[in-house]
Amino acid sequence: MSLADKVLAVNNDLPIRTELPVHSGKVRSVYWLTKADSRRLIQEKGYDVAADAPLAIMVISDRISAFDCIWKGEGGMNGVPGKGAALNAVSNHWFRLFKESGLADSHILDIPHPFVWIVQKARPVMIEAIARQYITGSMWRSYAKGERAFCGIDIVDGLKKDQKLPELLITPSTKGILKGIPGVPEVDDVNITRRDIEDNYQAFNFSSKEDVDRYEVLLKEGFDLISKTLSELDQVFVDTKFEFGYVTDAEGREKLIYMDEVGTPDSSRIWDGPAYRKDEVVENSKEGFRQLLLSYFPDPDILLNKDRMKERQALAEDNELSESVLMEVSNIYTSIAEKITGKPVHLSDNPKAEIVEILKKEYGLID
Repeated sequence: MSLADKVLAVNNDLPIRTELPVHSGKVRSVYWLTKADSRRLIQEKGYDVAADAPLAIMVISDRISAFDCIWKGEGGMNGVPGKGAALNAVSNHWFRLFKESGLADSHILDIPHPFVWIVQKARPVMIEAIARQYITGSMWRSYAKGERAFCGIDIVDGLKKDQKLPELLITPSTKGILKGIPGVPEVDDVNITRRDIEDNYQAFNFSSKEDVDRYEVLLKEGFDLISKTLSELDQVFVDTKFEFGYVTDAEGREKLIYMDEVGTPDSSRIWDGPAYRKDEVVENSKEGFRQLLLSYFPDPDILLNKDRMKERQALAEDNELSESVLMEVSNIYTSIAEKITGKPVHLSDNPKAEIVEILKKEYGLID
């Protein structure tokens, strides 16, 4: 069996029983279960959700995206071996620690396979909640050009690239296109201030103004928990993205939860501690892949300049990355996942066949 066979590049063609179209993102695919299957599983498995809650199967892939493009490899290896399992393992680890620490639940109800989550439908808060502990990336580029106000927060002069910020900085942006909010452009992923959120909390899908405070507490405490745990592993938690939503439990109580993914190499920057102390940045996250691409192609401006998106897409479609490059990226993901969880990443021989068998035999979701 070739290495390409062990990569789950296509994850939207599983024969899971569903009445709705499969929703596929850059990395994950979501299969909404039928009402009958949702009710049956809630009863059989004892999930702590309302009896009529919509459930979904969320299947991760080994696809790799960067600079808004999906990248592929030679020999049909259209993904990174171990990446999907590594991402899920890391998220599972942090979600469990959040719950055990009394912070909040997540949307995950069950984990049938390293590539699969059973989730409950959540009402998303329309905010990409970004927390930054160090000044780097796009924030540094803006700072270097003289910008000092970020999402309504003034930053001091005299900071150096990759330096630790005086305090944790929360720089939220919109999730999707939101309309009718004064001073907020109707475009996706635009920076907003805390005042914007407070004054228009309903437009961002918050149930109450108090929940704006609650979301910020969950963001900071979640970040601090991950940062402290990583520092014990001599890793630096640089910045990350959190997403939140609302679900209803079996008693009919609405609660604010963490959703999407948390603290993963895809949603966060993680630096090697020993290297950072020597004034050197070694990326243990997807940023390492981005840097690799920037050095791989002769004209990196194509990847950085949004006005050259057509050229960028052609670059991704017309170039197959070498197996050695993809294995280098694989090592970044699996190594940090194993460091965080303390367990080896399971690399399936045939992940699709394994998923089908489990969902058929143990969950009755495949005919």
